[in-house]
Amino acid sequence: MAGGSFGPAGVAKERAQQYKGRLTSYVIIACTVAAIGGSIFGYDIGISGGVTSMDTFLEKFFPTVFVKKSQAHESNYCKYDNQGLAAFTSSLYLAGLVASLMASPVTRKFGRRTSIICGGLSFLTGATLNASAMNMAMLLLGRIMLGVGIGFGNQAVPLYLSEVAPTHLRGGLNMMFQVATTFGIFIANMINFGTQKLNWGWRLSLGLAAVPALLMTVGGILLPETPNSLIEQGKKEKGREILEKLRGTQNVDAEFEDMVEASELSNLIKNPFRNILEKRNRPELVMAICMPMFQILTGINSILFYAPVLFQSMGFGGNASLYSSALTGAVLASSTFISIATVDKLGRRALLISGGIQMITCQVIVAIILGVKFGNQQELSKGFSILVVVMICLFVLAFGWSWGPLGWTVPSEIFPLEIRSAGQSITVAVNLLFTFIIAQAFLALLCAFKFGIFLFFAGWITIMTIFVYFFLPETKGVPIEEMIFIWKKHWFWKKLVPTKGEGEISNSVELDENVTEP
Repeated sequence: MAGGSFGPAGVAKERAQQYKGRLTSYVIIACTVAAIGGSIFGYDIGISGGVTSMDTFLEKFFPTVFVKKSQAHESNYCKYDNQGLAAFTSSLYLAGLVASLMASPVTRKFGRRTSIICGGLSFLTGATLNASAMNMAMLLLGRIMLGVGIGFGNQAVPLYLSEVAPTHLRGGLNMMFQVATTFGIFIANMINFGTQKLNWGWRLSLGLAAVPALLMTVGGILLPETPNSLIEQGKKEKGREILEKLRGTQNVDAEFEDMVEASELSNLIKNPFRNILEKRNRPELVMAICMPMFQILTGINSILFYAPVLFQSMGFGGNASLYSSALTGAVLASSTFISIATVDKLGRRALLISGGIQMITCQVIVAIILGVKFGNQQELSKGFSILVVVMICLFVLAFGWSWGPLGWTVPSEIFPLEIRSAGQSITVAVNLLFTFIIAQAFLALLCAFKFGIFLFFAGWITIMTIFVYFFLPETKGVPIEEMIFIWKKHWFWKKLVPTKGEGEISNSVELDENVTEP
């Protein structure tokens, strides 16, 4: 054990160069099955916007919105502004926020698989309630159960992928979560397009969420637990056995030793949420808050939630708006593969910064077009309509290779084992909190800001791009249990992270109430 009389201090030295292993079929299958958990998140994002633009759904549950939509004199930007309609979309994310915090002790004590299974069952229940909803109470209860499913799934799946993947391919394999999310969005858009003319089409759209939920539940049952989690639970022999299968070699001593050292400290930490607030964990805490917050403040969820509504507000017809939103969904799904192919070669920082610059440019161009050519009683000409769709697709493309996948990948790979489940819960909670805020406020912001909504998001993307440039160190190729060393080398964070001697004492502050911080 490292740390002398003060107890374990986590990973004591860098062993990255001694890691052995290759990409095995066992890893590919495990990551593919686990990543299905991302599809439930994506499916809901895609399905919600389409359903809330269907006349039969609005007439049954939101008649005032249905009436406003049919009034020609209503402001283009304000026809969908209704807090009840926004609550339908955003209630899920508030429930997910609470569930993600509940998921942390479950994930830590019982393993990543247990949380994945809980998430799948909750989402399955929510899909059933929504498809059979006869009143607003059933509809909202269904949304809450969907939120619980997303809270558990988003908390456990990125952790699972980061822990199972070999170090040199962790970025690409972790992004399978985002691939599943984007394909969930695309499939949802296609289903909405096929069901929009049916009187009961909204029921079918909402009910088909049961398919990815069922796949996630069955997948969780069949998956192996991660070696990190097994060792943390005291099952060292089983953990090593799974690690050897994942790496395709018995020569896993260095990686296994890192996991054992990390788990020794983790098992002595009784309150990871209190521990994560300590000064030595400040870099990870800042990233756990800022990365998911910035991901949502790109404005992507607003475009994906309300793509049909947004395009209808711009004067596109009903069919054209769903065509356009399906197109953006397809672009997002395909763009993630750019990130998978380049993230472990170019690194996280390069993708985040280049994606940010492209997103800013696209948002500003769309704002100028709408500001100059689009008013309350006007529709865009065909040429400008096409240009708006192209700009939004380029925006989505940039998001798909940058903040989309990396907003999940970076937080899931930076935490030491003792605070990993707590850190991921904070990441998910912040993501869902800002998703809730933007989802609840977007229609009102669109009504108030009009074309300025795009400038609002462009301003935030500028801030987050600067943040990445100065404060996010490169994590490419760094073993997950050795991430502490990158903070000690960073120009800013090294001021907060203790040196080796200080760390040995500081690491034990939460372990023994009789030890006081110097």
